[in-house]
Amino acid sequence: MVSLDFSKLGGLVPVVTQDAATNEVLMVAFMNEEAWNHTLQTGKATYYSRSRQCLWIKGETSGNIQKVQEIRIDCDNDTVLLKVEQVGGAACHTGHRSCFYRKLIDGGLETIGSPVFNPKEVYRS
Repeated sequence: MVSLDFSKLGGLVPVVTQDAATNEVLMVAFMNEEAWNHTLQTGKATYYSRSRQCLWIKGETSGNIQKVQEIRIDCDNDTVLLKVEQVGGAACHTGHRSCFYRKLIDGGLETIGSPVFNPKEVYRS
């Protein structure tokens, strides 16, 4: 069993998530040991929400789950790369396919692409 080093960032490791088919970077998040184990057990990307201080199974609310296809670990055992099948087409809570939907141009941000879903309809509070 692979043992990650959770000691460097207060019990967390950064996770870069890519689309397995296209290698597009979808998002960056964090995992604690519980999220790591849940991901391994279920095959669904599970993260640790720093703002809510709890586990966060990607897509649990929106239906846009991430099915893990491949896991890579960096040379220091403290960063994870997930290659996933992005079910539902959107990884970002804003409704965009990727959290990296803004491009820096001439000192300003330009939005690339349109949202796949309306977050106001999905995340009703």
